[in-house]
Amino acid sequence: MTITTPAEAPAQTLISDNFVDEIRHAAGAENVMEASHVRHLYTDVYRQKASPLAVVTIHDTEQLQAVMRVCYKEHVGVSVRGGGASYTDGYLIENGPQVLLDMSKMDRILEINEQDAYVTVEAGVTWAVLKDTLAEKGWRTPFWGPFSGMHATVGGSVSQNTISHGSGAYGISAQSVQAVTVVLANGDLLATGSAGAGSTPFCRHFGPDLTGLFTGDCSALGVKATVTLPLIRPRPAHQTVSFAFNDFETMHESMRRISLERLEDTHFSLDGALSQGQIARQDNAGQVVKMALSILKSSPSYWSGIKQLITSAVSARKVISQSPYMTHYIVEGVNDAEAKSRIHRIREINQLFGQEIPATVPAVVRGMPFAPFYNTLGPAGERWVPLHGILPHSAVAAFHKELEAFYAARKNKMDELGIWYGGMFATVASSGFLYEIALYWPDEITDYHRQVVPADYLSKLPVYPANHIARKYVHELKSALTDLFVKHGAINFQLGKAYPYRDRLQPVTLNMVDALKAHVDDKGILAPANLGFGDKA
Repeated sequence: MTITTPAEAPAQTLISDNFVDEIRHAAGAENVMEASHVRHLYTDVYRQKASPLAVVTIHDTEQLQAVMRVCYKEHVGVSVRGGGASYTDGYLIENGPQVLLDMSKMDRILEINEQDAYVTVEAGVTWAVLKDTLAEKGWRTPFWGPFSGMHATVGGSVSQNTISHGSGAYGISAQSVQAVTVVLANGDLLATGSAGAGSTPFCRHFGPDLTGLFTGDCSALGVKATVTLPLIRPRPAHQTVSFAFNDFETMHESMRRISLERLEDTHFSLDGALSQGQIARQDNAGQVVKMALSILKSSPSYWSGIKQLITSAVSARKVISQSPYMTHYIVEGVNDAEAKSRIHRIREINQLFGQEIPATVPAVVRGMPFAPFYNTLGPAGERWVPLHGILPHSAVAAFHKELEAFYAARKNKMDELGIWYGGMFATVASSGFLYEIALYWPDEITDYHRQVVPADYLSKLPVYPANHIARKYVHELKSALTDLFVKHGAINFQLGKAYPYRDRLQPVTLNMVDALKAHVDDKGILAPANLGFGDKA
């Protein structure tokens, strides 16, 4: 038996009959699973594509190197899965037979160096585990995870680029990476930062920034084995504040102005559709008591928590149901006075734009930063897929106007198929604006959802039959919306195979990127088709 090889490998190369036996020998037979037994591992939030030759559970760097050497010798493609909390086909199989590496068991925290203030973790450590472990010792990382951090891994976030907790003050995930060790296509281990010079990973910058090359690469340049992040002391005081807006334009201008002063640790904004969906989801999940406890636990004092609970019980649901757009801020300080002064400044900036509302939503997020994966389905059990772009502020208004026209032109068809949408927003540093679109449609759930959504919550949701017509139309919408983002100059995180990268690069930049890819992956086996490398002319 012979099997054709990945598209980027030499056409005459054939996979040997004993390839899987070689993988079993390299990884341990107990760590090599038949694809049909673990379908949820090669299904992402959005969909499933082809089956891998095998799924290999990785436990340590040496095992990872051994598996990569076998795949390199045989010209077999390798896709890499972290926590699976993505939607851009990044670890889905597309170009030829591939092995899927499941990195979720490579989950040790290797070193917490309190003297030099850094932590080194294996790539499969989740942000939730890292946060809890560091909190016990009085530490945190600057960026400390996406909202999906219960499942999302440090290695996955570094590969994809993410924002959320800590981004207001410290930027995206890549900006909190100090050093990485990366297994290249041939099994070699590369270290970056000060570790690349044989020292400890205490500093990122030593000559050209090699660490940066392996952030946002979607594993197309190497497989992250370990990641080192800086440690900082948490600020003990915090405050929350929320605002409602009558239109998108005033919300955007408020967010832009607040971002210029770097006043908050974490922020996000939701439109009315997503905010109301959150209420329905919490009610369906029976989360009211947990929400109350989270508010009390995370409030600056017991009495302020009680006040927040009373306020939220009286008016939060009413305000949210009537507000087209809302922004939410979590502010930290070395003491209560600093946190309050930052909140006061946010209120000053916002006084011309929006109305303050009960800060229930950020209070809950502060208390439950990594919620269960309810939101991988809609509030009524619909299928869900997000897509996003980061726009310069100067392009936001034109994009939003054209997006509204886009929806209006397709309203009848979307209504007919039961497709609806919502928006989530954030600023990226002081120059960029994240515009995230969520699409929902009635359809059957997947093995992925059965694995990650709590069973008690799932059992309360409506069940839909397979809906190929709506699914196809959503895919058409997703493609057209991606083109719209590109038209307005947006860039993307979580590139995977879903967003154009390589074919958008200027010629000199493209030559540099292609040369780098050829150097670290001369047989083209790493994450085939990610970043557009499988689409070479």
